[in-house]
Amino acid sequence: MSYLEYTTSRVPTGWRKILHVNWALVVLLAAVASYGFVMLYSIAGGSLMPWADPQMKRFALGLVLMLAFGFTPLWVWRSIAGVAYAVSILLLLGVEFFGTVGMGAKRWLVIGPIRLQPSELAKITTILALAAYYDWLGLKKVSHPIWVGLGAAIALVPALLVLRQPDLGTAMLLAAGGGIVIWAAGVHWAYFGVLFGSFAAGISAVMMSRGTEWQILKDYQYRRIDAFLDPSIDPLGAGYHINQSMIALGSGGWSGRGFMEGTQARLNFLPEKHTDFIFTTLAEEFGFVGAASLLVLYLMILGFCLLIALRTTSRFGALLAIGVAGTFFLYFAVNMAMVMGLAPVVGVPLPLVSFGGSAMIVVMAGFGLVQSAHIHRPRLPV
Repeated sequence: MSYLEYTTSRVPTGWRKILHVNWALVVLLAAVASYGFVMLYSIAGGSLMPWADPQMKRFALGLVLMLAFGFTPLWVWRSIAGVAYAVSILLLLGVEFFGTVGMGAKRWLVIGPIRLQPSELAKITTILALAAYYDWLGLKKVSHPIWVGLGAAIALVPALLVLRQPDLGTAMLLAAGGGIVIWAAGVHWAYFGVLFGSFAAGISAVMMSRGTEWQILKDYQYRRIDAFLDPSIDPLGAGYHINQSMIALGSGGWSGRGFMEGTQARLNFLPEKHTDFIFTTLAEEFGFVGAASLLVLYLMILGFCLLIALRTTSRFGALLAIGVAGTFFLYFAVNMAMVMGLAPVVGVPLPLVSFGGSAMIVVMAGFGLVQSAHIHRPRLPV
């Protein structure tokens, strides 16, 4: 955009912001969430309780939150990015000392009637902080080692705190989501080469530490790795999830068994059927067609986010949109790979589809930031 065009352009204000909401993105998000409502209804045996009804209410709340975030000017998000990041770090520290334990991990804070999972909030605040940091830093400094190190620290601090809960899957995806923003900011590719080399060395260290005094992972995490490499070695233990998931996926065939006709979920053979393994239930009941259609919707959402990033004139807004899109992609890609046996079982929910309050609200808040970048980009007067 030329200077003349910029000075004669305008940013929507007041009620005009409603006209500039990316309604196609809203429709796509509602369509994906509807998959979750239908599957949660089916898993409960044709009942809205205990999962579908709360999920629909959370989505409605998330939709309101998304529009509120979208109507908030970008400069507001940039100015509070550091505070939001600091709050998420304090909440993660609160989990360390005051968190409640569930399923073998300390991941939740109970504040009055609210049960909050701070690691979900950290997904968005980390992206927000990195986008503000690189918008402030400028292009000439992004690849200087000191500034790269500071950006990496912003991404790694919450990831390390989540790793202590322990939640290896979320910790790795938090770091990866931050890495996407760092890459989009223009950091030199050589840093990523060193990172991938270090990652490979880290994997070697993790495997070599098994059974020693300095063992890095928990025993159950090693069992998950073993089960990923060969599910048959413990079909009723660590390999049970993957084996039952593969049975459900295979039995769905091309068009599925039919709505509410899936045996793996309804007969309780499939663990975590309403959270981490809900995609398997979808594939069993609606087959390849149903699973592929959900994937297409996910990819369309990514396309709209990237288009918004390309069209905005704000570096901060572009990095926000790319960061939210990248994190969203990581979560649905890893979840699908996990239930298909292409990745270890790491407890990653399917965004907008798996049952969960914190995850639903945070995802919608993230897309609210994307909407803010879209709504508040300068436009030529008509």
